[in-house]
Amino acid sequence: QVQLVESGGGLVQPGGSLRLACAASGFPFSDYAMSWYRQAPGKEREFFARISSRGGTITYANSMKGRFTISRDNAKNTVYLQMNSLKPEDTAVYYCKTQFGGIDYWGQGTQVTVSS
Repeated sequence: QVQLVESGGGLVQPGGSLRLACAASGFPFSDYAMSWYRQAPGKEREFFARISSRGGTITYANSMKGRFTISRDNAKNTVYLQMNSLKPEDTAVYYCKTQFGGIDYWGQGTQVTVSS
């Protein structure tokens, strides 16, 4: 079955960096786009970034441009999110998502906390 497993979250000081990873299995990863979302405390889950199957097309939410980079390694069935210059308002649970067979699949999420 489809599985998405995020990793790389943790506690980081303001201005720091983290690299999140989402390992995928159970579907032909290189044929499908992948997305990152995040959900901050008390807020709805929001779209963050999307990368096409081969990585040729990347879309970011307008509010996310500049500090974050989505990428993928199809040989490793993994999508990444590089986050730089982190701010306290980036504190959230970060999720990866794909759509396969008309069904949305989500990982369990990884917590990112930005605090001094």
